[in-house]
Amino acid sequence: MQFKSDVVVTAYKASKGEMNGKPYDSTKVYIETGLQAGERSKGIIATEYTWGLSSNYEVIEKFDPPFKAVAVMQQVSNGRDVKTILVDLIPEKLPVVQGLPK
Repeated sequence: MQFKSDVVVTAYKASKGEMNGKPYDSTKVYIETGLQAGERSKGIIATEYTWGLSSNYEVIEKFDPPFKAVAVMQQVSNGRDVKTILVDLIPEKLPVVQGLPK
């Protein structure tokens, strides 16, 4: 099942290289997530999502976190557990470029 969600991106990073002979290539995105309120918990945390290859970093590198975006997500299951995958991330506004009118 695929769905869209308005989110706040709190951080992001790209990683590419090789470790112990195995290549890796990904962009990690940290999205604001409400903490289930309870008797002894409250606040907002960030959940880490892998968003494709490190080249996706270029799509959002001009945005200073935190920033609003629309996340396209997909829920998948192995029959027992449900996992949410970040399929795409569309920033809400164009980044402000220094020296240009806002």
